[in-house]
Amino acid sequence: MKVIMLAAGVGARLGYSAIEYPPKVLLRFGGKSLLQYHIDIFKRQGIDEVVLGVGFHHQEIEREIEALGARNFVRTVFNKDYDQGNIVTLWALRDEMCCGKPVLLMDADVLYDEGLVERLVNSRHKNCLLIDRAFDPGDEPVKVCVRDGAIIEFRKWLSAEFDFCGESVGFFKLSAKLAKRIMVQAELYLRLGRRQEHYEEAIRDVLLTSPRGTFAFEDITGMPWIEIDFAADIERANSAVLPRILKAESDSGMAMMIKADKDRNIAQML
Repeated sequence: MKVIMLAAGVGARLGYSAIEYPPKVLLRFGGKSLLQYHIDIFKRQGIDEVVLGVGFHHQEIEREIEALGARNFVRTVFNKDYDQGNIVTLWALRDEMCCGKPVLLMDADVLYDEGLVERLVNSRHKNCLLIDRAFDPGDEPVKVCVRDGAIIEFRKWLSAEFDFCGESVGFFKLSAKLAKRIMVQAELYLRLGRRQEHYEEAIRDVLLTSPRGTFAFEDITGMPWIEIDFAADIERANSAVLPRILKAESDSGMAMMIKADKDRNIAQML
């Protein structure tokens, strides 16, 4: 399976000048760039390749890929209009999205526990997204509204009655058929001159016009993750989210060691 990541944006909401900060995928946490976290997780989860949609300071991203020795695993697609809506970056990735195979479409500016990608990769659903029910329902989060077990709204503002609501992580598992439909919808937006749209609008159009059950969700409430949009998110990522991710990794590693020891002991007894 291939991962397609959107990593072209300027990140203007961080509040810095373009000289002071790198692309968000190169922000560092615990001594590693977000890109390195992504690559390490994807390799462990059996992902075949990663394609990054790049733009802002893309040369720095290329240098990081080289420094990580990941040139055979990560490719980039350059969007010269990266200062426009991220739907333009999605369109630049159209050949990757319409590859005839299932893909994972992901935002690159997220620090997260590996379990999120594991949940997405191993989902029994061909098309699904991740939601977190423990969120602050302000204007910023893209909200996923569920009624009778089905997604009935996917937007930043609420406009429907629902049984429960969660925040979209920005990670999607897509069948080849649905990925192609999303790109058809993205092309329509561009033809109408709506280049400042968020790519989620194209996904929403396809999601809400598909037969019930076409698009599902996986609930990752309680698992650590954070999207890096504002300067305060960087601080929270370092102080609150990263320690939880590292603890989860440590606990998982210890559990694997205990199981290995147990299996070894059983084998010696036989």
